[in-house]
This record gives sequence, structure tokens and C-alpha cells, in this order.
Amino acid sequence: MSTTRLMVLGVVRILQPAHGYLLRQELLSWDVQNWANIQPGSVYSALKTLTSGGYLAEVEPAGVVSGGGKAARTAYRLTPQGAAEFERLLREHLWDVDVIDGSRLMAAMSFMWALPRAEVLDALANRVTQLEGQLGGTRAGAGQALKNPEMPEHVQELFLVTAARIRGELTWTKGALTRIREGAYAFAGEDQSWLPASARAAAPT
Repeated sequence: MSTTRLMVLGVVRILQPAHGYLLRQELLSWDVQNWANIQPGSVYSALKTLTSGGYLAEVEPAGVVSGGGKAARTAYRLTPQGAAEFERLLREHLWDVDVIDGSRLMAAMSFMWALPRAEVLDALANRVTQLEGQLGGTRAGAGQALKNPEMPEHVQELFLVTAARIRGELTWTKGALTRIREGAYAFAGEDQSWLPASARAAAPT
């Protein structure tokens, strides 16, 4: 749920004010239904929950569409509380390591540009330290499992696959650190040329 909240708050932050359909389409263009298990219906549910919690505010419809008699879609924007919650969740997902739930890291990567470059570098360096510690602990756990006569031998595979995941994330994290240190990407306070899909579609050619 926290990943869904971060993704919805983050996309509202980019597009605000924006209605639910636009937010849903933007999220789907990021393929979130596959890597974060965010389905179209859950976007609307999150909008409702975040609004009732004071993190989002509804922007009143502009009125009635002429000739159609249909009310304009309600749009959303971040409240100050929502902006603070977005940054809290972003930092939580970036700094805390969870090698089982990869969607947390991918959500953090989606919005890392909203933080200063120095903070992102600090967070990634901290991830390296955490991952190296977890890798050592996983190896030790595998050794203990093999020594325990009451534990089925195949259980060691659980430790081995976890270690493989940790090694993979370690390789990526060290590479990302190098790329960002060398000036890759743009972060808070820097010139950013990226536009969301909806903005690209509306841009003049």
C-alpha cells in the first residue's frame, strides 16, 4: 500500500491539477501494473483514501461541458500534508532495503529526481552498506541450515536465492552510484528536461 501511495502522490505532484483518468494513464505508461501490482482500479481507490486523509485536495469541476450536460472530471492536487507525505515515503523507499519486495526500490527510482543529488548518493551508499551486511547474514544462515539435522536440505535454496538477489542489487547500486557521481540524470535544483507522457503528447511538434 505504501508503494501505491508513493506512486499516486508522485504522479499527482508532477501533473497537478489532474483528474483520475489522466493519473491512471500516466501510471500505466510506467508499466506499474507489472512491477508494482498497481491496477487501474487501485488508482481510484488510492485517490479516494488520500483525499479523505487530507493528502490530496479535490479541485472543483469547472462546470458543465457545453451541450453534453456532463460535469467535468474532478481533478486533484497535493496538499502541504500530501507534499510532506510524498517526501517521507520517497526517502523511506530509497533508504530502507527490502530485497524481497523490489517494487519499493523501483518506486523510489521513479521519483529520485525530486531529491538533491547529494542525498541520493548518500542513500545509495547506505544501501551498499546494508546490502553487504545482509549478504553476510544470509550466507551465515545458509551455513547454519546445512548444519541443522532437523531442517530439510532443500531449505538452503531459500538462502541461496536471497543471496543472489542481494548480489544483483549490490551490483546495480554500485553502478548507479558511479553514474550519478559522474553527473548522470538531473535532480532537485538542477535543470530537468523530462516530461510525463501526458505533457509530451500535448507539447507542440
